[in-house]
Amino acid sequence: MSTFEWPSDGTKENPWVLKTPPGTSEYTMYRDMDADPAELVCTVGKTVLKYRLDIVPYLHEMLLAHGNWMELGSADEQKAAKDGTVEAWGRAENNPAGGWYGLKKGYRGRVGMYLPPLLEVLGLAELEHNARNNRMRGLE
Repeated sequence: MSTFEWPSDGTKENPWVLKTPPGTSEYTMYRDMDADPAELVCTVGKTVLKYRLDIVPYLHEMLLAHGNWMELGSADEQKAAKDGTVEAWGRAENNPAGGWYGLKKGYRGRVGMYLPPLLEVLGLAELEHNARNNRMRGLE
């Protein structure tokens, strides 16, 4: 796994304020280091989604290995993810988590919607901001 140092922001007191890839919706995300396993807490309106914190370095590593643009393919947990997308990787049995990175049953999807803007803010990825069908790629 890549060595990644977390910046000082992204805490409950000072969360990241992010926008979805098309720029249409705002949400917050912060690290909860006290959770087991450590989590990213994503709040969209009144909905709270939780992801394993280690998704960030592993997603970055996967994107670098992929070496090119990858479709985001965001989908709710109840919908199938399109093969070859960030969303499909976020729930694949052969990813480093051995399955879902999402931790809250019923809300485990949307990796392709909420994680890419965070990687962009952290300087780990480049992200498209089109109305639909956005892609991302890892940055060294």
